Amino acid sequence: MKTLLINTLLAISLFASAPLLAQDKPLRVGMSGQYFPFTFVEQDELKGFEVDVMNALGKEMGRDIQYETANFSGLFGMLQSGRIDTVANQITITDERKKAYVFTDPYVYDGAQVVTKKGNTEVRGVEDLKGKTVAVNLGSNFEALLEELPYADQITIKTYESNLERDTALGRVDAFVMDRVSASQIIKEKPLPLELAGPTFSQITNAYPFQDTEAGRALRDEVNKALETLRDNGTLASISEKWFGTDITQP
Repeated sequence: MKTLLINTLLAISLFASAPLLAQDKPLRVGMSGQYFPFTFVEQDELKGFEVDVMNALGKEMGRDIQYETANFSGLFGMLQSGRIDTVANQITITDERKKAYVFTDPYVYDGAQVVTKKGNTEVRGVEDLKGKTVAVNLGSNFEALLEELPYADQITIKTYESNLERDTALGRVDAFVMDRVSASQIIKEKPLPLELAGPTFSQITNAYPFQDTEAGRALRDEVNKALETLRDNGTLASISEKWFGTDITQP
């Protein structure tokens, strides 16, 4: 009887501690570290809007955050192979990606923006990209957005792992396309002769992708709950104001 009681108490103890043990496991987050001001490295330290938001989420969930950096084009491969749990790198929700992953609620609302060398009078918006060479980050959704334009066959798209803004400023390409928030910050912070060309041409909503498995969906739901709390208590807005001077976390 005594042995049975001890075994029963042990089983109850293990069952009660199981969720805690699961939460003790760090959330493995992939990012490029090359997408200023969302994720970048300064003096060997990973910084940016994405880092601040993810650290706040980790605190809310009671989890450590384990960061893994890689070229943007390799992040989804790391997610598919299970090397990371999610990607925090301004991942836009697309129909194609929804076939492979489950997403949290959006936490950033933005738009696709054309950027040119300052003084470029030939490109004043997306409609002027016909016959031009346009740079995009390799693996980003901006290549797909350009390919959806009715005159896509008249645009030469060049993909970059990094430094597409430098080649635009040097005249090696006619323009680059990325989200308006990042483009505005690059123009503000970097000593390059660049300017926004026209209004945004496509609304984008960004969220965290997870594997479409039982474990992935559970993690997605956990992050969603924490996101809701950070949105309600003003933390997301505060982090956005810190980096951009405006709230990009609301539609």
